[in-house]
Amino acid sequence: MFRQQAIRSISRRYATSSATASSGPQSRASVPSYGLFANRLAKARATVLENRPLTLAQKILYAHLHDVESMTSAPVPGESYLKLSPDRVAMQDASAQMAILQFMLSGMKQTAVPTSIHCDHLVEAYEGADLDVARSWQTSREIYEFLQAASEKYGIAFWKPGSGIIHQLVLENYAAPGTLMLGTDSHTPNAGGLGMLAIGVGGADAVDAMAAIPWELKAPRVLGVHLRGKMHAWGNPKDVILALAGKLSVRGGTGYIVEYFGQGVQSLSCTGMATICNMGAEVGATTSVFPYTDSMARYLAATRRADIADAANAQRATYLSADPQVAADPAKFYDEIIEIDLDKLEPGYNGPFTPDLHTPRSQMAQTAAKEGWNDNVSAALIGSCTNSSYQDLSRAASLARQASARGVRVAEGTEFLVSPGSEQIRATMERDGIQQAFEAIGAKVLANACGPCIGQWNRDENPLVKTRAMNSIVSSFNRNFRARNDGNPNTMNFLTSPEMVLAAALGGKLSFNPLKDALRDAKGNEFKLEPPTGDELPRDGYATGRPEYQPLLTHEPSKAIPIAQSSTRLQTLEAFAPWDGKEFANTRVLVTVQGKCTTDHISAAGKWLKYKGHLENLARNTLIGAANAAMDGQVNVVRNAVPQLEPTQGSIPDVATAYKNAGVPWLVIADYNYGEGSAREHAAMQPRFLGCNMVVARSFARIHETNLKKQGVLPLAFARPDEDYFVFTKNPHELVIRSEGVKGISERDPVVWLVVERMQDGKTVESHRIECRHTMSADQIGWFKAGSALNLIASQQQQ
Repeated sequence: MFRQQAIRSISRRYATSSATASSGPQSRASVPSYGLFANRLAKARATVLENRPLTLAQKILYAHLHDVESMTSAPVPGESYLKLSPDRVAMQDASAQMAILQFMLSGMKQTAVPTSIHCDHLVEAYEGADLDVARSWQTSREIYEFLQAASEKYGIAFWKPGSGIIHQLVLENYAAPGTLMLGTDSHTPNAGGLGMLAIGVGGADAVDAMAAIPWELKAPRVLGVHLRGKMHAWGNPKDVILALAGKLSVRGGTGYIVEYFGQGVQSLSCTGMATICNMGAEVGATTSVFPYTDSMARYLAATRRADIADAANAQRATYLSADPQVAADPAKFYDEIIEIDLDKLEPGYNGPFTPDLHTPRSQMAQTAAKEGWNDNVSAALIGSCTNSSYQDLSRAASLARQASARGVRVAEGTEFLVSPGSEQIRATMERDGIQQAFEAIGAKVLANACGPCIGQWNRDENPLVKTRAMNSIVSSFNRNFRARNDGNPNTMNFLTSPEMVLAAALGGKLSFNPLKDALRDAKGNEFKLEPPTGDELPRDGYATGRPEYQPLLTHEPSKAIPIAQSSTRLQTLEAFAPWDGKEFANTRVLVTVQGKCTTDHISAAGKWLKYKGHLENLARNTLIGAANAAMDGQVNVVRNAVPQLEPTQGSIPDVATAYKNAGVPWLVIADYNYGEGSAREHAAMQPRFLGCNMVVARSFARIHETNLKKQGVLPLAFARPDEDYFVFTKNPHELVIRSEGVKGISERDPVVWLVVERMQDGKTVESHRIECRHTMSADQIGWFKAGSALNLIASQQQQ
């Protein structure tokens, strides 16, 4: 009970500082508090910022500082922590479960900022559209009813399964230029296409905002991307981010906000800019953002938010763009600049198995042959939160109509699937004949949900999946980690634009290049596809769709939230034990992870999504996708470090559970960019639940490192990553580790030493003293000492 009282007390303390106080669930965003933002920014400029020119990203961040009066110096990018007051929170159904379970401890009657829940992750793609939605109610009714009840209790807008994908719905209803939003999904930056600073976080961070507790972010650097020229006929904004990912790699944007500027920006549609921002998550960026443009104003008006457009138009020069000095001399104010010439940018494919392996379309045939990629396209998929706008679908449909007019359908052996982004998009594409154009060439239209993009794709009966055969798929998705889409580790997913997906569906080959190659019509005659065409916005406006997919906007504080004691899907949370104040001792290495280890590898999705609200059951998948560097890269197998325990060798979660039951503390040794990918905090909670005290990595992905801190796990980075990592790659089960420096851990001194001893037959045969670094702020050290961020609030109240 004292934990509930504590959170309630802290929440009340900060409630008056919220920039956008919640007045209950909203179907659409209200006009932003631009006057409040201007006052905050002016105060920051006049004091700690010393009136220096600012980029757009900096303006929005500093306009959301929680308490500028308490700051004594200008934030230092990469070093200082900012305390911010977000305007809004959005959650998808898989991550919302754990966030709500944590928020239930607050004792609050409603969220402090407008919040929405979107049911998009638990719908499995199988039979198509309404049938799949209906089946999701059968398989996940308990979760939907839990989330709906919580939404009604706390005044959260609830979007039912079938209403659409979270990021498309946010863009259509809640995004507003110059505001700050947290979302419990890594692709939350999608809303940057509408000038919003939208940041993907774990559930515990979302709870901070929902409870009006200042949210902490390490001050990011700003990477400027200068866009020149204009997209050519076959070009798509997706090509911008595919090329940028190829330049930066999956960790090149870590610690940066990516801000786009230049003449080329004005040529892009709002939804096209959203596509670019969405996939910015794949370079590790904190978020991405575009300055306010005419296309944003058009989109706001088309989506029934002309009042926001009017207000934003008045802020274009002063708040919703970089300062004139920045525009005049970008190199002086951006920390780094990358140039992209849209005139010269060609379509590209990124993959397989990583979203940063970029191949220009003109080189695809040669590269596929050289690398031994399967040239046959077994499936072509259009949709996901990245590319399911009206413009995307209308351009792809123009190619489908060309093929249909020649009697051509998708290639034999190629499955063609389309996922609309929202009910509004689905209804509009049906009204305007887009759906019919796809179906005429053999498409199956899926539900308005994530589906195959996140592994919710029932492809089990496909022989390629049954036999784990190598096969190639092309998609307009944003992420393509091994086994992510259909569970087959040999399915190679190549990310590209919807136009290129459609072309690949018709040609049936990775090597087919629609800019040069011909198809054969029903009579055997060759013909080439003309460049795609489509409308930025529907000429007759957006259709509203079926009324049952409008959000539920009820607020009943007395509403009971159902959690059955016997449930295998939901489980109330127990507090993690606080740190005992001592150095870590007798810690064993559970696994030394080799190579890429994403949150998919740490906490798998797919069939495991059903356990997202039950930590104990979900923990059974912990690190099952991780490759063991000490066992020739074998996946999900480790040796037990404690002789008397069983199993002596087994799966990672089985050995971790044995350690937990025996009270043996353990850690993970990880490679570069550990935890890249999604925002799922389960990837931090599961190891913590099983007894992990530290994760020591060559480097971390931003969101995952924060999630580890939130849950009381100490994240450390090797000071010499290219040397000391390899101490742990040979028989790590022989190593016993103790820390030096944890007992006196502080923000001022980032060094923690690990004393590593190799034990054989009870004797020390080798020892190392390895320097590591932490990045924790004073507040984050408080989380660690208390056992978790939520525990800290309880301890503060107890004092």
